[in-house]
Amino acid sequence: MKSPNPAGRPKGIVDRRTKMTQTILEDVTAILRVMKENALNGDTAAAALLLSKVMPSLRSQAERVEFDYDASAPISKQVESVLDAVAKGLVAPDVAKSIVETIGTLSQIRATEELEARISALEERENT
Repeated sequence: MKSPNPAGRPKGIVDRRTKMTQTILEDVTAILRVMKENALNGDTAAAALLLSKVMPSLRSQAERVEFDYDASAPISKQVESVLDAVAKGLVAPDVAKSIVETIGTLSQIRATEELEARISALEERENT
């Protein structure tokens, strides 16, 4: 299909989006002033919008926890130690969930490594 305008846009013509952006930028100070006034007068939407643009979002952070844990133990024992720490109040349930998910990921990685080692050993036997 041929282009309806093979020569392209003529030089010097500004598209609509650029024009709108320029118009808004000309009035940005007035817009911000109104938004600020609205926020100070109790408009929570205006306040939230302004604050979202100038303040970073707060991220939840888990507290550091310490409990007996043996990373070389079987996976079931590792999870049991996390659950025991929850039962003793040493670890919050949401933090424990994250730890158990991490143990699960570690288990998958170990299984993959073991499988790779077995495959390599089989390939070595075949080559000898």
